[in-house]
Amino acid sequence: MATLVFDIETVGENWRDLDESTQSVLTNWVDKTARSEEEHLAMITDVQNGLGFSPLTGMVVAIALYDIERGKGAVYYTGKGDELDEDLQNFKLKQRNESEMLKEFWEGAINYDTFVTFNGRSFDVPFLWHRSAVHGITPTKNLMESRYKSQQRTCRHVDLLDELTWYGVMNKRPNLHLFCRAYGINSPKDNGVTGDDITELFLKEKFRDIALYNIRDVIATTELYQVYSNHFEWR
Repeated sequence: MATLVFDIETVGENWRDLDESTQSVLTNWVDKTARSEEEHLAMITDVQNGLGFSPLTGMVVAIALYDIERGKGAVYYTGKGDELDEDLQNFKLKQRNESEMLKEFWEGAINYDTFVTFNGRSFDVPFLWHRSAVHGITPTKNLMESRYKSQQRTCRHVDLLDELTWYGVMNKRPNLHLFCRAYGINSPKDNGVTGDDITELFLKEKFRDIALYNIRDVIATTELYQVYSNHFEWR
């Protein structure tokens, strides 16, 4: 069995670059629900800051991967296009544009039968799928085949957020940081960077910092998968 853990980082388009019709579609609900000018401004700001959460208004800027059986990983990340591939411990950093990183991701996915994510079914995979279609790239694995592992046939996708909350049975769905804290895993946030900082890092052209954060994400997800495999997955 070949197992690939992966995680992505995304940023949104510049709000000012969106046409008026798109801006209106994204904010017309705000005009109908805001109860004050202050609330209206806050809601508009949330919309503008949330463009990176949708593949229709955002793009992939990093994809971190880790091959569990080989003990090796890689991260594809957007930059100026002037960086050579770099070895960093057991990870290789590869600067690519979005189209190139998506193409290489799906080409590599052919070699795996098990995929591990955290909230990948709701976020990472739909984002990758839509952005791939934008670039005319067809996915090589159906990572959205079924939410339940027992119904997955062509490949196995273990979404740890689904599995560790029993598909939403828990009242609250903890984020990766809380799971890491509970199980003594180094959280990606421990270095002072969070997912909320990605856009700012991107605008400041700190592309390598994004890649390093993405690596910490995929390492934490890998360690959480080991907890899941040892204590939650029925043999």
